[in-house]
Amino acid sequence: RRLPVASSRRCVRVRSMILNEPGPAVGSGPLELEERLAPVPGPGEVVIEVSVCAVCRTDLQLATGDLPARRRPIVPGHQIVGRVVDRNEDVDPARHPIGARVGVAWIASTCGACRHCTTGRENLCPDARFTGWDCDGGFAELVSVRADFTYALPESMSDLHVAPLLCGGTIGYRSLKVAGVDL
Repeated sequence: RRLPVASSRRCVRVRSMILNEPGPAVGSGPLELEERLAPVPGPGEVVIEVSVCAVCRTDLQLATGDLPARRRPIVPGHQIVGRVVDRNEDVDPARHPIGARVGVAWIASTCGACRHCTTGRENLCPDARFTGWDCDGGFAELVSVRADFTYALPESMSDLHVAPLLCGGTIGYRSLKVAGVDL
């Protein structure tokens, strides 16, 4: 279904797959379909209409309890592809225009100031928060995320093909970059 424009979306209910309690990954459990109010972007955030969210082993570990939940209920999913449909007034419209195709990965935010963040190793930030673990992820129609942790995506790849690259692909890319391999 097509969602209403940003100004009229505030009272719209959207579908999300919620993890209330971990359990076996058989049948329909442990995720439950729930309707929630559409997210409103907070400071520095954009709302993305999710087109695709790939499933990662980490999502399965969270759902089954192999990885303890940091927050419940939570919407899992951190390999998100979608389009910006709303943004907070403090987000630069030139960098995050409505309709822009973006991706969201595992790291949802970092402090930006610690020795890890200032040396390009933000994945080690002690204040890092993670998509689908600390904050709601992409197993939903809409998700609100920090704008500075979205990635512009080329139109040349299909949503289905680019989504898995937002986890395993980024890990491989980063490994090569850190190792000094000329990309």
